[in-house]
Amino acid sequence: MRLAPAVTWRQPGRRTQQMRLIPPAVLAELYARSDVRGAARALAHLAALTAGVLLVHTARGHWWLPAALLLHGLVIVSLFAVMHEAVHYSAFRSRRLNELAAWLAGFGILFNATYYRQFHFAHHRYAQDPARDPELLTAPPPRSRAAYWWRVIAIPYWRARVSNLVRLARGRFEGLGFVPGPTQPAIVRSMRAMLAALIGLAAVSIAQGTDALLWYWLLPLALGLPFLRLYLLSEHTGCSEDDDGLTNTRTTISVWPVRFLMWNLPYHAEHHLYPSIPFHQLPAAHRWLRAHLRVVARGYVSVQRGLYASLPRAPRRPARS
Repeated sequence: MRLAPAVTWRQPGRRTQQMRLIPPAVLAELYARSDVRGAARALAHLAALTAGVLLVHTARGHWWLPAALLLHGLVIVSLFAVMHEAVHYSAFRSRRLNELAAWLAGFGILFNATYYRQFHFAHHRYAQDPARDPELLTAPPPRSRAAYWWRVIAIPYWRARVSNLVRLARGRFEGLGFVPGPTQPAIVRSMRAMLAALIGLAAVSIAQGTDALLWYWLLPLALGLPFLRLYLLSEHTGCSEDDDGLTNTRTTISVWPVRFLMWNLPYHAEHHLYPSIPFHQLPAAHRWLRAHLRVVARGYVSVQRGLYASLPRAPRRPARS
């Protein structure tokens, strides 16, 4: 898989034209949000988390504990999809339910949803713009196999979460131009609440002499994060760096467990073209858009094989003049 070359980011009128690929009458149906559908999926996700806790508890002292921790970790990191959907206010019809679900899901992966909302909206506004997309600014695509593995092992993720938690709780937004000034006080309050909750959980654990947080949350989270990094790396890496929604985002046709845990987010090009379509309508959107999409992959393994094969072992040095 060859990485797409950088091109002029915006072409006037292109997005307006692409918004007409689905007829307005159909779009009106696809845009319909549902508290019932959202609650059903959220409860199913909660059931999967509960099953993971029971699995790890049963596995302790047995040889298959690492597998149990990993399976539970995969469910934990998929809380990213819950946060993402709720940040778009499309997991539920209720705005308050969306905000609560986003914050709790983000807390589960140590990602503050109030901050992520501004980060992610800027990503949608400037997707694949090397100068303005915060995803590209904070974590550029890996240009070597060493950089690829550095991204996958998730050390940059942990570092960014801790750094943002500490500095944004203090109201320091230097270098975060994508965060509008009026939204900053809410982010500070949210970060402080998150920090207080983490300190409270740690204090209770120490007082009670329990290692439950380690075994049922933090260790599985650490094991699952590399798979989330691989998943997110598949969304745009190797796609065009312009505003063409048909080429700058990858849709990946995946198996049902992935679609379920990730709230249909593998239909990612569809989501970027029509970000207000809720998760339960994305398969229908895919049926309308499939013939127009230019970057559609069959499975995440094939995507990662292609991306990895395209990378040199070491960063390429610029040619001498």
